[in-house]
Amino acid sequence: MSDSMSLVSDREFSFNAKDFARVRALIYQRAGISLHEGKQAMVYSRLSRRLRDTGHQSFESYLQWLENAQGAQAQQEWQEFINCLTTNLTSFFREEHHFHTLAEWLKARGSQSTRIWCCAASTGEEPYSLAMTVAETLGLHAPVKILCSDIDTNVLTTASRGVYDAGSRGLNPQRLRQFFLKGKGNNEGQIRVKPELARFVEFRPFNLMQEQWSLGDPFDIVFCRNVMIYFDGPTQRKVLERIHRVMKPKGLLFVGHSENFTESRDLFHLRGKTVYDRV
Repeated sequence: MSDSMSLVSDREFSFNAKDFARVRALIYQRAGISLHEGKQAMVYSRLSRRLRDTGHQSFESYLQWLENAQGAQAQQEWQEFINCLTTNLTSFFREEHHFHTLAEWLKARGSQSTRIWCCAASTGEEPYSLAMTVAETLGLHAPVKILCSDIDTNVLTTASRGVYDAGSRGLNPQRLRQFFLKGKGNNEGQIRVKPELARFVEFRPFNLMQEQWSLGDPFDIVFCRNVMIYFDGPTQRKVLERIHRVMKPKGLLFVGHSENFTESRDLFHLRGKTVYDRV
C-alpha cells in the first residue's frame, strides 16, 4: 500500500499508511505500547475525536502540531493522545484466583505493615478489589497501603470517584452491603465505595516508561496484570527490571493470564498460576 493511499475510505479525515506509522512510533516512544498492523481502524476512531477538538482537518496536520507544540498545552495534548490509545478492560475480582492467593499471603503475614502497588488501576475495579480482599482478611484497620496508578488520567478520575453501576460484575450481595453505599433518587442504580474502604487506596498518574521511578518504600506486592501484552520483548524486560528494583525480595508479582515471564528467571520465579516471586 502506498503512503498516499487512504487506510480508511469515506471518512471525515484522510488517514494513510504514513499517518498510522507515525502514530505507532509516537505511542511507542511515549508509552511503550506496540500497536500491530490490525489497529488502523481503532486508531482512526479514537484519534478522530482529538482532531475535532483541536480543529485539525487531517491526521498529518494534527500529528505535526502535536510533535511541535510547546508548554502546558503540549503536555495536556500528549496526555489526551495517550488516553485515546490506551485500552481499559476491567471488572471487580477479575482472575479471582489472584485474590485468593493474596488473602492467603496476607493471612500468613498477619499484622505486619504491607505496601501494594496496582500499576494499571484503570477505572478502579482492581484497586477496590484489592482493598476488599485486605478488609476481608485483616479488617478495615489493617496496616496496608495500596498505591494505584495508571497512564490514563481520565480513568483515574473515575477510579477516584469510586462510583459504579450496581450491577457491576464480580460483586456479590455481601460485598455490596459491606463495602458500598447505594445511590438514591437521581443516583439510583449506582453504588459508591465506602470511605472506610477507600482509605486503603491512593491514586496517581504514572507512566511505566518514565526513567525515574519515585514510588517511596519498596513494595511487598505488585499487581501488573494485562499490561505487558501491549509491550514488545525489549520493553517488557525493561519494565520488569524496574519493577524488580522497587520490590522487596520474595515479594509477589501478579500478572495477566496470557503473560509469561519465565525467560526472566534472574528477576522472578514462577510461584503459581500467573504469580511470581521476586528474586
